[in-house]
Amino acid sequence: MALLYSLLWRLLLFLLHSNRALVSWLRVQLRNWKGRLWERAMATMLLPMALAGFPDHRRNLKHNADANGTAGKCASNRRQRWLIDGRSLEKLPSHIGLLVAEEEPSYTDIANLVVWCMAVGISYVSIYDNHGIFRKNNSRLLEVILIQQQHLLGTDGSKYNVEFLSDCTNKHHNNVLSCRPTVKVLCPEDGKQSIVQAAQQLCHSVENKERSSKDITVSMLDTLLRESKNIPDPELVVKFGPVNSTLGFLPWHIRLTEFISLPSHRNISYDDLWGALQRYGQCQQRLGQ
Repeated sequence: MALLYSLLWRLLLFLLHSNRALVSWLRVQLRNWKGRLWERAMATMLLPMALAGFPDHRRNLKHNADANGTAGKCASNRRQRWLIDGRSLEKLPSHIGLLVAEEEPSYTDIANLVVWCMAVGISYVSIYDNHGIFRKNNSRLLEVILIQQQHLLGTDGSKYNVEFLSDCTNKHHNNVLSCRPTVKVLCPEDGKQSIVQAAQQLCHSVENKERSSKDITVSMLDTLLRESKNIPDPELVVKFGPVNSTLGFLPWHIRLTEFISLPSHRNISYDDLWGALQRYGQCQQRLGQ
């Protein structure tokens, strides 16, 4: 009898464990089925939204491509116009000076002027301010010039890469780029001080008996001054500001230079520069005759 009860008890335990295992397996299957059903439902809901947004994305890509193409075409048209303007002048200065006689210089506007000068075919551009602000900030000025060059000339701006000359002792700033046109930043020390230094050099040579006082001539002084600058004399200087003075801008090199004054360099346009170049092209220089 005891043996029978033991067998029945084990049978009941077996049925109980089997029932629990079956219930657990069913719960897992039901959960997985609900998960797949939920995923399919969500995919069904989100698919139309994704498909609806895809044409917009394609339209945005096409719009951006069209915008870039339009900008490139505008830059190309500007370059062509500026090149034609430069060739249309009866005479174009090979060296132009930008004399800023204002208290607050604008790097962007000066950079625009440099790029425009390059675009019309001017080989040398000198930038001068009485306080030497541009000379002290060569790196910043060069950076802005390169930015505006890319902005105004587009992808072909590399054809106009400039040689940025400086007299600073820091070699990092000297000959930053090695292609023409050439940009030279000047300050008051490049004017009268250069003449004083050249005169001192001649005096020392006489004192050391390397030369005699009779050998010193104007042409010798002229040669020393030109060696220190290594650029031709400016044929045109555009002065910006209300001050009626050259403010010490290369006094030895401007004996035959034409000066044209504009009210300000801030917010200047290409048409303002073009008007100054036209005035220079039409003026008669008698060169002392």
